Amino acid sequence: MDVRFFTRNAEATDEQKDFMEKKLAKIEKFFNKITDVQVALNFKRGMNIVEITANANGMVMRGEDHSPDMRKAFDKALKNIERQVKRHKDYLNDRTHIKTKDNISFDLPADIFGDSRDNDDETSTDIVKVKRFPVTTMLPAEATRQMDLLGHTFFLFRNGDSGNFNVVYRRHDGGYGLLEPQD
Repeated sequence: MDVRFFTRNAEATDEQKDFMEKKLAKIEKFFNKITDVQVALNFKRGMNIVEITANANGMVMRGEDHSPDMRKAFDKALKNIERQVKRHKDYLNDRTHIKTKDNISFDLPADIFGDSRDNDDETSTDIVKVKRFPVTTMLPAEATRQMDLLGHTFFLFRNGDSGNFNVVYRRHDGGYGLLEPQD
């Protein structure tokens, strides 16, 4: 398991990093398919913020917490990750065989973006950040699970049944919604 540390407005001593690496190594006893872990340490408004992101064979798990003491914040974030790892392992043990199509293409159709890509005029709706990530093939139920593990309100994925790009999102009134492209 590869552990990487990132600091923003914070300093971490070698002793603290060793402590965190030893604690993170214990996650492997729950689930041995964790390939890498990123630990982001931040200090803001008198609080240490620790964000742990673990890649478990393509499934991303994220835990974040804050405390005046960095070790306490790390321990709380680690507990979040442990809970997610256990839940994901239980899910993998309980799930039935999932069917996926073999003829899935990862090319985006040119007309998916419409005419807005050709517009070079700057407006008040300028994009200020671009985030790139791999789009994986999964079923909507798996996508909602991944969304919950990440703590996001929406998630883009390629549907294993239809092969189309879909978005699942958390509804304000509870439950989940699924956005599918219209043919």
